[in-house]
Amino acid sequence: MTQDGAFSLDVQDRVGVLRIQRETKRNAFDAEMMDRLGGLCHEIERRDDIDVLILTGTGTSFCAGGDIAAWSDQTPLTFARHWVRDGHDSLDRLARLRQPVIAAINGHAFGGGLELAACADYRMAEEQVKFGQPEAGLGIIAGWSGTQRAVRRFGQQAVRRMALFGEILTAESALAMGVVDKVVGPGEALNAAKDVAKAVLQRSPLATELTKMLLNAAEGEERERVLESFAGHIAAASTDLREGVAAFQERRPPDFTRKGKDQ
Repeated sequence: MTQDGAFSLDVQDRVGVLRIQRETKRNAFDAEMMDRLGGLCHEIERRDDIDVLILTGTGTSFCAGGDIAAWSDQTPLTFARHWVRDGHDSLDRLARLRQPVIAAINGHAFGGGLELAACADYRMAEEQVKFGQPEAGLGIIAGWSGTQRAVRRFGQQAVRRMALFGEILTAESALAMGVVDKVVGPGEALNAAKDVAKAVLQRSPLATELTKMLLNAAEGEERERVLESFAGHIAAASTDLREGVAAFQERRPPDFTRKGKDQ
């Protein structure tokens, strides 16, 4: 297990478990944690020993969102430039990981915690968990894609009820509205998520990765990157690339006579 500040990463049998570990603050995020999450996602993306990632919280909390003490005294400009934009960057990295992400939601997910859960491809919630977007009650808006990615992944009406009308969803209500995929008993989310991860591991890792990229593109999550990634993969597999590099190194004109066909 790797301990990194308010996070730990445990990898066993190609499944990574990323835990948020700030239990005294109900796993609420401060600016340093948000930056570190982005760095951890960068690392996880490149690890060949992780094919599925599970995200969960330590103790009885999943994530209480952004720590009010961390942002409430910031100037409006600093708040917009760093708290909101940096948070977007880190959550975008989580949502766009090549590996499928399963959220094992072991405690309430409000505000930024709900936005964090929205980054997952599968959400497993314990029956005592509640969901909500309390930002308007604090005079602020959901700043980490709570009105964008959340709508794409939960649906318009579920987000409207939480964000505009302050409705708190129970786990069963969240299941009925498509906010979560499965509800389990107290203390069961992590093991249930591991069972889902095992099922993913029975499938082709490459096909799963490519399928996730296509699904993300279909909902507008990362369409430009996906298109260029697929095109780049095709070009990199062609003899044109090898000929072009060889010609550059040998300082001669390239001979693209094989029309980019694989050898």
